Amino acid sequence: MKMSRQTPPTLLQLAGESLLRDQASAITAPDYLPAELLPPLFIQAYRRRIREPLKAMVHAWPFTMLPLGNLMKLPEVIVLKAVLDGLDVLLAQEVRPRRWKLRVLDFRDTGANFWRMWSGDSTPKCSPRGPMTVHSSSPNMEHPLAPLEVFLDLNFNARDADEFLMHIIQWAKEREGLLHLCCKAVRISETPLQRVRRVLDRVQLDCIQEVEVNCTWDLPTLGTFALHLGQMSNLQRLSLPHIDVLAEEKQQEEQRSFSQFLSQMLRLRHLRDLNMDFPSFLQGRLDQMLRCLQAPLNKLSMENCQRLTHSDLTHLFQCPNLRQLKSLHLFRLSLVDFSLEPLQALLEAVAPTLQDLCLDHCGMVDSQVEAILPVLSRCHQLREFTISKNNFSVATVEKLLRHTAGLRSLEFELYPVPLECYRSQGTVNQERLARIRAELMGILRELGQPRTICLATKHFGDSEFY
Repeated sequence: MKMSRQTPPTLLQLAGESLLRDQASAITAPDYLPAELLPPLFIQAYRRRIREPLKAMVHAWPFTMLPLGNLMKLPEVIVLKAVLDGLDVLLAQEVRPRRWKLRVLDFRDTGANFWRMWSGDSTPKCSPRGPMTVHSSSPNMEHPLAPLEVFLDLNFNARDADEFLMHIIQWAKEREGLLHLCCKAVRISETPLQRVRRVLDRVQLDCIQEVEVNCTWDLPTLGTFALHLGQMSNLQRLSLPHIDVLAEEKQQEEQRSFSQFLSQMLRLRHLRDLNMDFPSFLQGRLDQMLRCLQAPLNKLSMENCQRLTHSDLTHLFQCPNLRQLKSLHLFRLSLVDFSLEPLQALLEAVAPTLQDLCLDHCGMVDSQVEAILPVLSRCHQLREFTISKNNFSVATVEKLLRHTAGLRSLEFELYPVPLECYRSQGTVNQERLARIRAELMGILRELGQPRTICLATKHFGDSEFY
């Protein structure tokens, strides 16, 4: 019989479980426990939904930050209330308790490192967004209570997160002056605008720095949302929604909504990153939107670039606020119907600063790639370069490897599997691919520089990588 091997609980975990079984002791103990024992005890109390000990631990919290985002994935409101009730006890006091040093309550996904630091890998797995500094308090510190910073990302999706968001927002509103609620990111996924507005109308919009929308909204809906967008005066990153094509009889309404959208874009003076699924209503009008940019962009990413006209692409390289791009992504850019000169000019303009270039799924052929090789070799800051799902011969892939060999900052390259590797049915001939890979490896050894290079098949959606 096969025995399952489980890691036995640590003495610390056993001590925590024993303490939580006696709620009276668990409520009084946090004031006397060493600081390093509180985070693992907090996790146990949170998981078991033991309200009063949670409240007591918040009251005795000895660190500058309490990062709840990695623990609270839409928690039961009773757990959330236990935390907020513990804070209320402190906010009502005129002086800070002896050991309490909490300055930041963070509901964002930023605290994975903090919990792992104290309790190993017992917390939910998530990607940390950088290290977190943890300061323990001096035992004799006692001074007037400073305003508490509360950070909350506004995440809207098909799941009903409204109750969770509104509870925190209402709690913060009723305690103005004692704390500051800061919502830096708004992420909307397939959510009616009415639900979104209900929350946005209750928060401080000039705190927002990032907006990401993954919805199918028509232009009038976007125009209405733009009224909120225009109030986000510190917005730095904007990801636009998919836009439905409107019927011709609504052309006047479309123009009015488009004008409203542009008027609000003019107010975004700090916008640095723009990511958009190029909508049909911008076709032939891209210059109007580009004129709204108030500062140089760091990143421009556009899907569905097959809708770009020759004049649209020309306006891209003529726009002065695109001359300092660090990241340029142009997906599905069709070069069949017009010349390559606008793209070459755009790459020439951004070559000194460009760090990330993506030209995936653009239908490029050998002659077009060769035309951009000279300017590509001058992108000395380039770190990532992807040009997959295009139609290149092995000779062109070899030329790409040689022309990019002098780019010492390059860390990752993604090229298409050469055309010679495909059978007539469109499947990959693995023997031929293995032979060509060996040839390419020989070129890399000849060039004598370690590089990370992948080849991807041209099948959209389920590409294979080598």
